[in-house]
Amino acid sequence: MAVDEAVLTARIQGKVPNTLRFFMWNPSAVSIGRFQNASNEVDLKNCKKHGVDVVRRISGGGAVYHDCDGEITYSVVVSSEDAGSGDVFQAYRRICGGLTETVEMLGVHAGFSPGDPRQCPNITVGGKKLSGSAQAHKKGILLQHGTLLMDVNLTKMFTYLKVPWAKTSTDVIRVAERKLTSLKRERGSSVSPGEACRALATGFEKALEMHLETGELTHFERDLAQRLCTTKFATDDWNLRGKTAL
Repeated sequence: MAVDEAVLTARIQGKVPNTLRFFMWNPSAVSIGRFQNASNEVDLKNCKKHGVDVVRRISGGGAVYHDCDGEITYSVVVSSEDAGSGDVFQAYRRICGGLTETVEMLGVHAGFSPGDPRQCPNITVGGKKLSGSAQAHKKGILLQHGTLLMDVNLTKMFTYLKVPWAKTSTDVIRVAERKLTSLKRERGSSVSPGEACRALATGFEKALEMHLETGELTHFERDLAQRLCTTKFATDDWNLRGKTAL
């Protein structure tokens, strides 16, 4: 998450071009939205017991469990103009087009779901969410990041996420089975991280009408990410209470 903010800052300052990156989480983690209450959304005791990190994003949206083996996370940092519109919904639609293109290439037909006041727009297959996303906007630059579920273990997921309305974990899993899916479930076969990333790169190139070139983080981005990690994203003040001195 520190790298995402560092890339956003670098793009605002004109130090880097529009940037797309993919990553996985090690160890597994729960990320919560910028304005969420950590203790309401996350079973902090279970996370600590099983070595699952908890981090607060700079974007909105809800709590997400990021399994170290079950997903690819994407991050797009782009000028609002290049995203096609200053309109948040239209930006979501265009960027999520990269995900629908990706999923089609992997043999699954997906659609764009506009979301609602409680849920950000996402990608669905047969009404089940396959990819969720969230945004942050600053000085004409947009950060959108989100998940692509390659596989999903609902029992594990709801060991770490709290669902206030549920009396038992069985209740949660029963509902989640009707609302979440994965590439493995829809294809009937697994997708390797490398295959998924190659498809994502092609899908985003097509949707955003941009030519992508492989690159590395700049020294500015690496140094800033390290500072942000130390002073913000690795602190309880930020992750658990949403407070920062920056």
